[in-house]
Amino acid sequence: MIAGSARLCKLLAIALCGAAILGGCTIGGLDLDSLRTIPGQPLPGQPMAQPVGPAPGNMAMPGQSPVAGNAEIIGRGPVRVALLLPLSGDQGISAAGRSMANGARLAMSFIEANPKIAENISISLRDTGTAPDGAARQAQAAVAEGASLILGPLLGDQTVPAAQVARGAGIPMIAFSNNGAAAGPGVYLLSVLPEVEVRRSLAYAKAQGKRRVAGLFPNTSYGAVQKAAFEQGVFELGLTIGPSLAFGSDAELRSAAQRLAQNKGGFDALFVPDRQSAGKVAAALAAAGVRPGLVVGSSQWDNAGEIFGNPAFAGAVFPAVDDAGLRAIAPQYAARFASQPHPLTTIAYTAVILVNNSHLSMSNPKFDRAVLTSQSGFTGRDGVFRFLADGRSQYALVMKRVGNGAATLVDGPKL
Repeated sequence: MIAGSARLCKLLAIALCGAAILGGCTIGGLDLDSLRTIPGQPLPGQPMAQPVGPAPGNMAMPGQSPVAGNAEIIGRGPVRVALLLPLSGDQGISAAGRSMANGARLAMSFIEANPKIAENISISLRDTGTAPDGAARQAQAAVAEGASLILGPLLGDQTVPAAQVARGAGIPMIAFSNNGAAAGPGVYLLSVLPEVEVRRSLAYAKAQGKRRVAGLFPNTSYGAVQKAAFEQGVFELGLTIGPSLAFGSDAELRSAAQRLAQNKGGFDALFVPDRQSAGKVAAALAAAGVRPGLVVGSSQWDNAGEIFGNPAFAGAVFPAVDDAGLRAIAPQYAARFASQPHPLTTIAYTAVILVNNSHLSMSNPKFDRAVLTSQSGFTGRDGVFRFLADGRSQYALVMKRVGNGAATLVDGPKL
């Protein structure tokens, strides 16, 4: 074990007081395209998170942190860390970004209020917007101001160009995208990756005696990622792959259901990751006379009332992260920001606590790769996680089962 890494993990867990030893929020199956909203339309689901960042003219409003240039400074520590988030642009995505920024503010307030935790970092909060080049421009500004590490960005199409800036400057990045292709040496992803949640689901199915698994996927970018992760996971776990089918229309879905019905090899589990099309999938399977055995969903299914209330999915299972961490900060968040936290808020909270730790921020070199990639990992608001040498991350996920209009825990967290 890396010297000091065990203590780092322990201190991080203490700093995130109230978090379950293994727990988290719904960040795995989140398709960021589903957060995008139509310009001019109200954002569904929750009030807009406030504050939104630096005030016009770069003047801090009362109660806000000081502003330097076009960045808001959060914290008083000597080590500068940039936080790149979409605070403007598409309403759905920027609402998530603002909530994450508030999560960073809560984490820094916790650090400042706790005499046992040194104030090692100051956060330079920068708005990436939602345009593909927004994060790269802000990463360049962060490098110019002397940042030792970059947290963010959130969006996959922003992460790759921003990572090029960070690598060119020789500073590490901890991004929040769940696009595994964005990871690499020195560029870490603090998120639940599709291959992680799919492997957790398939491992659970295997433990239940399932051996031949089929899959149905929408013909979208999200579906393609899930399909690739599914086929990789089946191979790695020594399972037998049944039909792995994509559909782009109702007619193609009906055809895929017929192919499953006619499959001579049969299958004893069916992977159906997409929440949006799950109801249509159930209807098509029923019409084709398919009895899928164990239905396995994705973390998109968490809190999906329309799936929980569909009798066709009774007994289905899906991976998730425990929402204990989100529930723990929700009262404080609501009191301070007059809104409910977005599920992604806990990622930013965890990130700030993590990088403030002396074993990372005050080490030589700062944010040492050997400590960041320690096999023992860390405990955050979203549960136990660890970074791999290739920049990808692993999260401990639970399994839930659908029944009686709800979902209940059936298997505890496992990496």
